[in-house]
Amino acid sequence: PFRDYLDWLRRQDGPAAEAAWREALQGLEEPTRLAPRRPTAATMPETVSVALTTEQTSALTRQARRLGLTVNTLVQGAWGILLGRLTGRDDVVFGVTVSGRPAELPGIEAMVGLLINTLPLRLRLRPAEPLQALLVRLQDEQSRLLAHQHLGLTRIQQVAGFPDLFDTLLVFENYPTAAAGERAISGLSVAQAEGFGGDVSHYPLGLLVLPGEQIQLRFGFRPDLFEREAVEAIATRLQRVLDAIISDPTRAVGTIDLLGVEERARLLPGWNAAGQAVSVETVPDLFEAQVRRTPDAVALVLGAESVSYAELNRRANRLAHVLISRGVGPEDIVALAVPRSVSMVVSVLAVLKAGAAYLPLDPEYPPERLGYMLEDAGPRCIITTGTAVSAIPAGSPVPVLRLEDPVLSAAPEHDPGDGERTARLRPGHPAYVIYTSGSTGRPKGVLVPHRNVVRLFDATDHWFSPGADDVWTLFHSYAFDFSVWEIWGALLRGGRLVVVPFAVSRSPVEFRDLLAREKVTVLNQTPSAFYQLMQAESDEPTSRQALSLRCIVFGGEALDLERLAPWYRRHPDDAPILVNMYGITETTVHVTHRRLSQSLVAGGAGSLIGEPIPDLAVYVLDGGLQPVPVGVSGELYVAGAGLARGYLNRPGLTSERFVACPFGGPGERMYRTGDVARWRPDGELEYQGRADEQVKIRGFRIEPGEIEAALGSHPAVAHAAVIAREDHPGQKQLVGYVVAASGTSPDGADLRRHVGQRLPEHMVPSAVVVLEALPLTPNGKLDRKALPAPERVSAGGRVARTAQEEILCGLFAEVLGLERVGIDDGFFDHGGHSLLATHLIGRIRSSLGVEVTIRSLFEAPTVSGLAERLGTARPGRAGLARQVRPERLPLSYAQQRLWFLFRLEEGP
Repeated sequence: PFRDYLDWLRRQDGPAAEAAWREALQGLEEPTRLAPRRPTAATMPETVSVALTTEQTSALTRQARRLGLTVNTLVQGAWGILLGRLTGRDDVVFGVTVSGRPAELPGIEAMVGLLINTLPLRLRLRPAEPLQALLVRLQDEQSRLLAHQHLGLTRIQQVAGFPDLFDTLLVFENYPTAAAGERAISGLSVAQAEGFGGDVSHYPLGLLVLPGEQIQLRFGFRPDLFEREAVEAIATRLQRVLDAIISDPTRAVGTIDLLGVEERARLLPGWNAAGQAVSVETVPDLFEAQVRRTPDAVALVLGAESVSYAELNRRANRLAHVLISRGVGPEDIVALAVPRSVSMVVSVLAVLKAGAAYLPLDPEYPPERLGYMLEDAGPRCIITTGTAVSAIPAGSPVPVLRLEDPVLSAAPEHDPGDGERTARLRPGHPAYVIYTSGSTGRPKGVLVPHRNVVRLFDATDHWFSPGADDVWTLFHSYAFDFSVWEIWGALLRGGRLVVVPFAVSRSPVEFRDLLAREKVTVLNQTPSAFYQLMQAESDEPTSRQALSLRCIVFGGEALDLERLAPWYRRHPDDAPILVNMYGITETTVHVTHRRLSQSLVAGGAGSLIGEPIPDLAVYVLDGGLQPVPVGVSGELYVAGAGLARGYLNRPGLTSERFVACPFGGPGERMYRTGDVARWRPDGELEYQGRADEQVKIRGFRIEPGEIEAALGSHPAVAHAAVIAREDHPGQKQLVGYVVAASGTSPDGADLRRHVGQRLPEHMVPSAVVVLEALPLTPNGKLDRKALPAPERVSAGGRVARTAQEEILCGLFAEVLGLERVGIDDGFFDHGGHSLLATHLIGRIRSSLGVEVTIRSLFEAPTVSGLAERLGTARPGRAGLARQVRPERLPLSYAQQRLWFLFRLEEGP
């Protein structure tokens, strides 16, 4: 009788089972989801079936016996390893089914009824661990949970703290059946019914394993979430993992190769045919050659001031000779504290001519950061001018050379040669040191040699064809390596460089006027800055002077292609050319190139970064430095001619980030970027964000860029940004920031509803703040630290009319972090979500002694609406009267109100 099982189930130790599962899942940071998105509608699954050969099946069975394990454990281990590779996780969870028939219960095998249970299986992957050790550990961990397999999945997930733990299910069917498909049980005839169902589950991807002479692998998948070709590839990769277990169980987990011969050839070296051209020239060599070709051409423009190539060269030579006379030469560093001006470009060129590397000090940086950079870099001197002296930290021991010093006017004007320098200048000597943010909170200096700068333009000339007719802008701070591309893209190819004053760079309207007035042809922009320029361009009447742009190059940030649609509607597809270039300071400005088009933008192609620069190689690798399959996310590594020498005075960090390249020649290095990307089937790279920019909210890993795109799709939003804030300890929430489109007044609540229509509830910002403009850093990137905390205020309206409403108002305010709440304020309109809703229900239960359901809160999310439902709510599980202790001081608003009510009923 099935009631025997129910009696057995009631006798089990529930708290002990919960404790066992809590321990098994302790430290799990997030669920494991393989599907690219959440299901949106009911869809009948499709099936992909493959079979192991008879030889594979026999070998797998023999291996299991040799290791003292079950075949089920080997399959589970293989699936866990594959799941880790496909998701980029080293701690994965997937669903498994168990029979649920306790051996100690007499007659359990003949019992009719639903006893099967779905449970989570957690597998922690260690790349260096032998396969055998992983499989033994897996079976031991599962054996320890055998006595607790009766606990329901819903309760296990509650214990783990996640609404769901996995979206893939593995079923190993291993029950006895007669050859005819029938089995007599206590006089009951059981037979398989044809044409009904077919091992269908609600999970996006399920794997059914059928033992036999040839093990069958049957994959059930939702066609709205997975392409059939992708599932077939998963099946092939699972067989490769099983083959690895069969052939050598002593090999390390991280060494298993998931790629076939053809796919590996596409990735290595097919899409990475990097040529290693080595430059034999330096930046001063090329500039001086350009001076000889076009001495009278205009090199620099700033307002009414213009400087020819010959004059720029003479001014730089004078400063270079002074530096050389003071002992400055190759391998030395010279700091520059010069405002954005012609003198700044002169100083940069002079330091390079002397053979040293320049260290830019941006006066917009905090004094503490500048002081650290000077102390860390140890420059031979600081070049400065005018009021910029104030940017030098007080008490700095570094000698200062002012550009107003009379000694400069008397210095020689000829090009300094190696005989005059302190040592011969070679392409491998450093050209500049630019400091970037460090994970430890201290910036780190990236040391880039001359040859890297020279090869950057040699390797990209075929894409841009820069020449003497081009006009470039120096828009960015010289402390941002995008400026390297701007300065030398113009001056090494005979173009004209327009220095953009800082104030103009922060005014999109004024900058747009400058572009038109100076007839700029090549514009380099971070996406954040360009979005603002787009807005200024759309706000300007068409009668204003037209732009002369032929090429716009994006870099420094991820580019949201969909946000370029207004630009393409306003401009023809071929004027100007838009190019997305991904890059990193450690790899010399740019790494990849992708020419954009209106059709590409309209197709919602994600953040495509294209193909590598010809002298670079790009690898997408997993944690074991193995190439990930096409379509799978991994960490981006860069090798080739653009790699910096390393971090200044940081050998440990240099060896950690610049690692040996397993795919190159002896001694070749590759740089670990920390960026996440994937190869597309057409050989293009798609950027997916920084690994450290991803945030976790309530167990979900979230990429803010996806929410920014959803906000940006609202017609009233011109620009959007999303960050995770923790303004109240333990309450990390997403906050959106938007700039209104021209002529609109977006409402935060309306925008949240808009996002909620496009993304899951856990990705909807708890608040949306409308700003006049998004703050930018000196480098033109979004200044996330300058984004203000949202003002959480009530919408006002009616006040509480009853004691219950007043208590509910206090509870709403307490849970939402507001000072006060009116009875018409909606819980979800003020940033409430499912987790906070659970917290609120618990507070109502303990405060008012009634049990309110989640459904009631969703149906009546206001104080007034919920108060009306309290009368029909059933009593709570515990009353509050016994819990209140008079000697305790009331803490929250709700406790104060309750204290007041109890005093009225019970006396002082």
